[in-house]
Amino acid sequence: MSTNQVQIFDTTLRDGEQVPGCKLNTDQKLIIAEQLETLGVDIIEAGFPVSSPGDFKSVVEISKLVKNATVCGLTRAHKNDIKVAAEALTYAKRPRIHTGIGTSESHIKFKFNSTPEIIIERAVAAVSYAKSFVQDVEFYAEDAGRTDNEYLARICEAVIKAGATVLNIPDTTGYCLPEEYGAKIKYLKENVKGVENVTLSCHCHNDLGLATANAMAGVINGARQIECTINGIGERAGNTALEEVVMIMKQHPTLNLDTNINTQMLLATSKMVQEHMGMHVQPNKAVVGDNAFAHSSGIHQDGVIKKRETYEIMNPADVGVTESSIVLTARSGRAALAYRAKKVGYELTKMQLDTLYPEFLKFADHKKEIIDEDIHQLMEISKAM
Repeated sequence: MSTNQVQIFDTTLRDGEQVPGCKLNTDQKLIIAEQLETLGVDIIEAGFPVSSPGDFKSVVEISKLVKNATVCGLTRAHKNDIKVAAEALTYAKRPRIHTGIGTSESHIKFKFNSTPEIIIERAVAAVSYAKSFVQDVEFYAEDAGRTDNEYLARICEAVIKAGATVLNIPDTTGYCLPEEYGAKIKYLKENVKGVENVTLSCHCHNDLGLATANAMAGVINGARQIECTINGIGERAGNTALEEVVMIMKQHPTLNLDTNINTQMLLATSKMVQEHMGMHVQPNKAVVGDNAFAHSSGIHQDGVIKKRETYEIMNPADVGVTESSIVLTARSGRAALAYRAKKVGYELTKMQLDTLYPEFLKFADHKKEIIDEDIHQLMEISKAM
């Protein structure tokens, strides 16, 4: 793997499916898993096998289906969790067990009623046991975002010695600022013995709207895996959105970071996940929202019609959108009206446009949006004038 290659770890089927009302059955999970592999996702977190018979079955069936991507099963730092995950991953061509434990002072004291030393012992035991089943073991330090860096480095070094191949540094509560999260990754890169032999991974939550920014800060500072979901779906306010981080790296070549994602499939994948999970994204959602390439302001419309790049930093085709959308509203100008009229068969002269435009504004003041049928009606009105 190139040192500039960022692995995309998709957890739509695990963290994303934890959202209330978004439960998927095995058949739905298989449909999405197949799409994720075609999209170019490197690792698919297929589920939490010990959590239910249904989740166990889903991980088994996804393991049978997936041909190229790594298939991952989540566990707690419990022997039975790990054993069950290993059984569920039996058919996987590239199995990974994802095990871990909370490492922040809050988790150690109040969640586990334990001590920092005992938590390290439990982490090492979990990774060692997982390693007896599979070669690829990812360790998560839950609530790493609020974990003291020196202690986090100690536990990371211990699990590397135990055989961990990936270190997941989650901002579980979405609390970190980007510079704090980036500095945490940098600290680990510089202070953990053996870190050069493993992959550091970003798993960020969006409680303060910083999941994407934090994930990018992580990879800029040396992480080479991002854990994300389609549409940013996930616990509470959600996870890092796959489509956002992928397009940031694509649109900023100076970062010199690459992924294996076929970006032209992003919109179709987004729509598929929305349909099966019943969780629709807001129209102004970055990259895949209905309005991501829509323009209704006259100033913007005029610029886009003359040269798309004046107001669009992405080519719509790069994410699977057919073309930019010029939406006619009371804020639209003559250029937009002429553009849309031409789309439905009317080549307007300047004189015709000057006559039609005041009538258009009267329509637009009473409607949120002028559709093609309205344009035909406006043309009939103009003929009668």
